[in-house]
Amino acid sequence: MADDLIRDPKMLRALAHPFRWKLINLLLAEGPRTATQCSAALGESVASCSYHLKMLAKYGFVGEVPDVKGRQKPWRLLRKSQTWSSADLDDEGASAAEAASDAFLEQEFAAVRAQSRRNPLEAEDWRDALGVRGRMEFLTVREVEQITAEVMAVIERYSDRHDHPEERPEGARPVRFFLATTASPRRD
Repeated sequence: MADDLIRDPKMLRALAHPFRWKLINLLLAEGPRTATQCSAALGESVASCSYHLKMLAKYGFVGEVPDVKGRQKPWRLLRKSQTWSSADLDDEGASAAEAASDAFLEQEFAAVRAQSRRNPLEAEDWRDALGVRGRMEFLTVREVEQITAEVMAVIERYSDRHDHPEERPEGARPVRFFLATTASPRRD
């Protein structure tokens, strides 16, 4: 799976639709799905799911599962993660990166809000494990980079479970980590 930095404004524009993030997250969590299965899971029409899957496919984010017989072809995720930056992009690219970021954040915040509302219905051990945590420390840019790399390395230890469901322990569920690092504005 390609996890390289996205610099193409057209690819970034393809990520600028919030529903496409729902499709990406569904395929990431549940594996290959047909447009009909996506429709049932997400409450969107089959035609809409098919259209958005084709747009994601056009830019290399998803693809049809090869060697599947039948009319309904399942789609699979081709990129496990999407990373971009507006740094060093022209105006069109920077605008596309901003639109992709807005759509991504909209999807992530909606998921966090939904989990927060759902949390009282979770089993007690899941209630205690899930949630939102915030903390502020005084760090240098290098320390922020180091902490981010360490957190991502810990999460990466479990990434084989995407492609190898047999390695998932009993009770394992798709768990989304959303790591955001922000810095207070400089005050000179």
